[in-house]
Amino acid sequence: MKEYIENTILRICSGGIGNTSYRRPLVTCARADDPLFAELKKAVGPEHLLPQDLLPGAASVVAFFLPFTKELAALNRKSPYVAREWAEAYYETNLLIKLICEKLTAGLAARGVKAAWQQPTHNFDQEKLVSFWSHKHVAYICGAGTFGLHQMLITPYGCAGRLGSLVLDQPLAPSPRPEGRHCLYLREGKCLACVKSCPSGALTPEGLDKQKCYSYLLEVDTYYNDLGTCDACGKCAAGGPCAILEPGD
Repeated sequence: MKEYIENTILRICSGGIGNTSYRRPLVTCARADDPLFAELKKAVGPEHLLPQDLLPGAASVVAFFLPFTKELAALNRKSPYVAREWAEAYYETNLLIKLICEKLTAGLAARGVKAAWQQPTHNFDQEKLVSFWSHKHVAYICGAGTFGLHQMLITPYGCAGRLGSLVLDQPLAPSPRPEGRHCLYLREGKCLACVKSCPSGALTPEGLDKQKCYSYLLEVDTYYNDLGTCDACGKCAAGGPCAILEPGD
C-alpha cells in the first residue's frame, strides 16, 4: 500500500502544475493511535484534530514532503525580496498537494481503503494563528524529520518544500523517527542563517513572533496578488544549509 502511495505521488509530481519542479518526494507513516497525536493538543493547540476526528476508524497517517529544487531555493535566497518563482511555487504546490490528496483518496477507495485529509494551508485560526491540523507536526510524528530553530520541519531532503498528509483506515508500518537534530543551531549552537535571513525580524534565537511573521506574509500576498493566494516568504527555509539536503547528509 505504501508503494502504491509513493508511486502515485511520484507520478503526479512528475506531471506537476505550472512551472514548479521537485526532487523525489518523501513519504513516511505513523500509527493513528500514536500517543504523540494527542500531545498536539498541548504542543499546537487544544483545537488540533486527532486522526480519528478526520476519519472514524483511522488506522494510520501518511505524510509526504515535496522538496523544491536547489535552484529554486537559491533564487529565493539571493532575491532582495521574496522571489516571484518562490511565490509561484508556494501557490502551485498547494494546488498539487490538493490534487495528490484527491487522486489518492479516489485510488485508495477503489482498493477498499478510506482516506481523509485537510487542505495544505489556511486550515488554521487566523487570529490565534493556531492550526487545526498541522502538517509539519503530523509529519514529525510520521518520522519525516526534526524541527529547526525556524520552527519548520527539516527532512532528509531539507526544509525547502511543502508538506501534505492523509489519514487512512488501513494499517501501515510506522516509519522510524530520526534521532538527533538536523538544525545546526539546536545541535551545536551555531549557524543562525535562518535568523539572519528573516526580512521581518520575526525570527530570533528566542523564538518566532507569529503575528509579525504573518503580517509580512500578507504583505507578500498583496504584492503578488496576480498569482492567487501566496502568503509565503520562505527566506528562512531557503537561507541556510538546511534548505537543501540529500539523504545521508
